[in-house]
Amino acid sequence: MQILLLGGTRFLGRATAAAARDRGHDVVCLARGNGPVPDGVRLVVADRDVDDALAAVADRSWDAVVDMATQPGHVRRAVRDLRTPHRVQVSTANVYARYDLPEQAEGSATVPALEADAMAGMEDYGAAKVACEEAVRAAGGTATVVRAGLIGGPGDGSGRLGYYPWRFAHPTGTDVLVPPDLSMPMAVIDVDDLATWLVEAAERGLDGTFNATGPTIQLGDLLDLARRVADSDAVARPVPEDVVAAEGVNPWMGPTSLPLWVDDPAMRWFATLDTSAARREGLRTRPLEETLSRALAEEEARTTPRGCGLTDEEEIRVREALDRR
Repeated sequence: MQILLLGGTRFLGRATAAAARDRGHDVVCLARGNGPVPDGVRLVVADRDVDDALAAVADRSWDAVVDMATQPGHVRRAVRDLRTPHRVQVSTANVYARYDLPEQAEGSATVPALEADAMAGMEDYGAAKVACEEAVRAAGGTATVVRAGLIGGPGDGSGRLGYYPWRFAHPTGTDVLVPPDLSMPMAVIDVDDLATWLVEAAERGLDGTFNATGPTIQLGDLLDLARRVADSDAVARPVPEDVVAAEGVNPWMGPTSLPLWVDDPAMRWFATLDTSAARREGLRTRPLEETLSRALAEEEARTTPRGCGLTDEEEIRVREALDRR
């Protein structure tokens, strides 16, 4: 197949380009060029904020177009300018209107679509992805819309999944500080498993909307696996919520955080999705322990500052606050 990938230089896009190449397809990536594409894949450099950005790839019909875009204007112009019988649109679990329900199916209510062509900020992320979904469904032909959950593995710049195995491998004491709620529901999909299924959907011309993530587990079980892959003797030490608040520790991701934990009850089931439809259509996910091991290898090889979790100094400070209680 001749596949046009809109994206392809980072994380899921790069993994998808490699998966399509490995399956024998002729792959062209159109992207800003902020990173390399895999060997054997052709890169067309273009800025999709420009109206005619797709001109260099619009002179032919593609067997499939795979789009990683978040901005509705990018997708609307791709629908306008590109000829293909099938489109694969990477969407997100953020499209759903509520997260106090476990493992929502694809028919659950979504937020209203963003009317503008560009997000004003990340508060528009879910609405922007809904607008992208609507654009590809209205394009004619068939479309696979994939609502992805939390993605982990090589290339994950957020460091959310890799933080805990890395911290267990490099403890600052006899314990590792972890979130207060170890029963927090969690699900993760390996980037290469998702990428492979996106390519398979393109090959088959799979029509429909599908959730894609891993099986639901508890955060405590994920931490046990992280400790195992790190081969660590350190034990997990939950930090009570009042200490978290007093020490300025954030939930979910980013600097000074305890990743993968959500402190808002209305968001408790955010990471979980009903993936039965995708699994009936061939989605296969590897054991989480393997993805955690891959994430640890990524963290060990990191050459840029870690933008997630607690630094050594921060963990020591929070541990001292716990010990003073």
